[in-house]
Amino acid sequence: MANILDEIVEQTTIDLKKRRQKVSYKDLESMELYEKDSKSFKDALSLQDDVAIIAEIKKASPSKGLIRQDFNPQRLAAQYQEGGASAISVLTDEPAFQGSLKYLEMACKEVDIPLLRKDFIIDPYQVKEAKAFGADAVLLIATITEGKQLDELLHATHELGMQALVECYSEEDVQNVNFEHVEILGVNNRDLRNFEVNLHRGIELLQKAPQGTTLVSESGLSSAGDLKQLFNGRIDAALIGEYFMRQLDPGKAVREMKNQLEELIENQK
Repeated sequence: MANILDEIVEQTTIDLKKRRQKVSYKDLESMELYEKDSKSFKDALSLQDDVAIIAEIKKASPSKGLIRQDFNPQRLAAQYQEGGASAISVLTDEPAFQGSLKYLEMACKEVDIPLLRKDFIIDPYQVKEAKAFGADAVLLIATITEGKQLDELLHATHELGMQALVECYSEEDVQNVNFEHVEILGVNNRDLRNFEVNLHRGIELLQKAPQGTTLVSESGLSSAGDLKQLFNGRIDAALIGEYFMRQLDPGKAVREMKNQLEELIENQK
């Protein structure tokens, strides 16, 4: 996986250079959605009685290939909001995930819950780009940054009035996070060495964050039982993509999972 990440970042660097030649950093400010007020991603995840769901619009992945044939970002966003998702993640990486910034723009015009741009962000240009296409928050992956790069990206995010979900893969990633600047921490439950999903490991890493940090579990989640484990571990939110994308009606799947979680929590009392 580390090699895949390296390849994706290398391709991102090439693609980013091309996009900057077409649209300058300054030109992004003239785009229609740039002046839109950002919604609080943190509040949407934190102000819930159970576990908030970040439902993901995800067409494909490097390991699984095409995930959803019937792919309509506007309809998916509307279904997610109707189903009770607290926020929506939109994959915008094109080479590896068949994503697009246009999908983010389409979702923004359809819903009024916060939107996360999920991509391999390595340059402040991409943060500003996210804002210009309607995102309220960006995913920043700690393991693909070096030196002060993460702090610089966080600074750019805050300067633009946005928020960041900082994703970690390992205990080392978590230990290196400067929590003075990080309000929302995510941990990928997938072990990069063997691809196995270990929810307990993810919860344990998230619990190392200081009190007041909004905690997000990512990857491999597919049931209300999974969310109940997060609830018991005091995890605020779950980012779920592939499971919902494979359902006939993703919005209905969100609603059913929320209802089932509510029943499980009630039965636990």
